[in-house]
Amino acid sequence: MGSVSSQSSTRWVAIITVTLAVFVAFFWRLGSIGLVDETEPLFAEAARQMYATGDWITPYFNGETRFDKPPLVYWGMALCFHIFGVGEWGVRLPSALAAAGLTGFSFYTLQRFGYPHGPSADKKTAFTLAASVGAIAMTLHPQTIVWARTGVSDMVLSGCIGAALLCFFWGYAHSPRWYYGFYIFMALAVLDKGPVGIVIPGLIVTVFAVYMGQVRTLLKEIKLLQGSLLALLLMVPWFVAIIAIHGQTYIDSFFGYHNYERFTDVVNGHAAPWYFYFAVVAVGFLPWSPGLPFAMVRLRPWAIGYWRRQPRERQLGVFALTWFLVIFCFFTAAVTKLPSYVLPLMPAAAIMVGLMWAGPRQRGMGISAALSILFFAILSVASYLTPNWLGGDPVMPDFPALVRDSQVMFQGAIVWGIATLAGLGLLLTRRVRWVWIISFIAFLAFTLVSILPMAALADSQRQLPLRQLAETMKTEQQPGETLAMVGFMKPSLAFYTQRPIVYIYNPDSEKLQATGMALVVGHPNEIATAISVSQSGEILQTAETYQLARLVFTP
Repeated sequence: MGSVSSQSSTRWVAIITVTLAVFVAFFWRLGSIGLVDETEPLFAEAARQMYATGDWITPYFNGETRFDKPPLVYWGMALCFHIFGVGEWGVRLPSALAAAGLTGFSFYTLQRFGYPHGPSADKKTAFTLAASVGAIAMTLHPQTIVWARTGVSDMVLSGCIGAALLCFFWGYAHSPRWYYGFYIFMALAVLDKGPVGIVIPGLIVTVFAVYMGQVRTLLKEIKLLQGSLLALLLMVPWFVAIIAIHGQTYIDSFFGYHNYERFTDVVNGHAAPWYFYFAVVAVGFLPWSPGLPFAMVRLRPWAIGYWRRQPRERQLGVFALTWFLVIFCFFTAAVTKLPSYVLPLMPAAAIMVGLMWAGPRQRGMGISAALSILFFAILSVASYLTPNWLGGDPVMPDFPALVRDSQVMFQGAIVWGIATLAGLGLLLTRRVRWVWIISFIAFLAFTLVSILPMAALADSQRQLPLRQLAETMKTEQQPGETLAMVGFMKPSLAFYTQRPIVYIYNPDSEKLQATGMALVVGHPNEIATAISVSQSGEILQTAETYQLARLVFTP
């Protein structure tokens, strides 16, 4: 009875700990800063227009069609607008919920399939430890925190792909009915970002089936016909509807430019060397990335015979490794490269790290612990020096001084310094397995004392002035007066004014002069140029590096 009670207590402690990490990482002050230009307001305004017009088929931004992504993330945001009102919270909530849901599902999966190490009596405790470390590693690293708090499609895609793959493994290792979840979440992934939602999970499952020598067996049991029909039923109606409305224009834009060309050519200047994603994973998965190589090697993927002899429920580690490597190689092969593309492999990395820290002590674990402590020290020094490395952004000239005066990064340096000392203490006393606790506590504290406060400081410099000008534009706009922005495009202005914005690159262009009368936002030099070619110009407001002017042009 005592052992059962102890296991139950351990499980509840684990659940509470993971819940705390999820709350801080994904939900704490989620709507406290404004939308970040450029991409986030594009999604937000498209969703707001969908909410305002009732057109749930065609996404629009600033009155023009936006075919970059399918509608799932817009639907999620628009639904949040219905419930909570239009605002930053509703824009970001779908991403936060996707991250939280995937973390919870992963915790549940590791609790069931985190293979045992040691006596049978310790089996459930070992599973709980693997689940705790894996879920915490999945939550507390920069890559997932950033995208879970950003209102774009990437975190929703990662959540759908991750849930699809976990459903597949449950079907493979436990009950075939879980395969239906695999198809449902793949369909949702397609509705979020397109064909990649099927291509990536399909490749992972195929490679895993080949590796395990179970291609024929899985083809028989995976319910391919029924599952495919279910997926098609979910995702095809919207594609039929939008193609019926927009025809070849949509096909060329979405399937041609935003999918085929992104894989085969450089789009929007997003080129990078072949080793780009090594750096992205190393930095984006901190503080867990130092242990990732050992977590992968300890699975001994070259021992194919060993893995094929194992019961299916003990194959989660090698499935996670397959998941990680397929996504990493796929996007390394793609010509267009962005850090967010490898977000869907982070859950697999976290699962492998969870299995490693819950496993028996090995020499490689000590090396991983030592590397983690080294990175703690590097992060301490880097945090202290961060204010010296900021700058160069003309929109935020005072940002380095604000960060230095606020001491937020100095506090971060203290956090990582204490983590270094605590880690060294564990290393010297040969308790290397518990270094993960230091990683957890330190990154949680760093998020609270440095990351979130620094984001608020950046918002006060970069986005708050635009929100202030947007409010003035709403109150000052006269009948027939155009709202415009010169010199650059900040989509957040369209979202916060909730009105069409004319974006003009050259302040002396005929396009601006054709407006007749306009409220115009720009930097002082651009506003000065616009005033010089107008018949009448008046500066209404200055906010940091921006100015708002009323201009009158006559034919």
